[in-house]
Amino acid sequence: MTDIATASTCARLDAVSKLFGSFAALRQVSVELDSGRCYVLIGPNGAGKSTLLRILAGLLRPSMGTVKVFENLEPQQARERIGYMSHAPMLYDELTGQENLRYWASLYPGRECMTPADALIQVGLDPNLQRTLGQYSQGMRQRTSLARVLLPSPELLLLDEPFSNMDVESARQMVELLAQFRHGSRTIVLTTHQRELAAPIADYVLALQAGRVASFEPGNPTL
Repeated sequence: MTDIATASTCARLDAVSKLFGSFAALRQVSVELDSGRCYVLIGPNGAGKSTLLRILAGLLRPSMGTVKVFENLEPQQARERIGYMSHAPMLYDELTGQENLRYWASLYPGRECMTPADALIQVGLDPNLQRTLGQYSQGMRQRTSLARVLLPSPELLLLDEPFSNMDVESARQMVELLAQFRHGSRTIVLTTHQRELAAPIADYVLALQAGRVASFEPGNPTL
């Protein structure tokens, strides 16, 4: 794990608010995220977790406040360095895992990416499996979705509910995978309703409540 004294800043949010009409999804959020750490965002539905993740990914712009990633870039300027895994798997049920990843790799023309086979191996899946995604278990689907995000080797990995609909064993395996990916300079920010699942890799836990930061506490990673 990166030493606190030498950790560089991966992302910084200063007084960020996000309005959807008259509804404030985020209210004056200010946090700083260090490189090489895992941050776990918790809070009830509607707390602003997914909105915060999408702002970091450059998919939404804040209504007020500023967001900088990799020292002094706007997220929109650094999308090639950011990987975002949403609730929706963004995969095709009629294709195999490797066929899905070949399609996604084709969307990065001229950019050096992992091979689809290597990405699947990295998340513990057999790249030669001939079953279509529609025949995968939920745990296998989530792993394939993670492999899709890993293709361009992002430095900032944003995961929205990566344990969604997983059984306990599949979730545990996903946590072990993420523990491997967070070492070095890669930063992970993930949302979850199940804090205990992510506890083994949580360097920090950020709790949101009604769009505000309710607490920002050190975690106790064991992996």
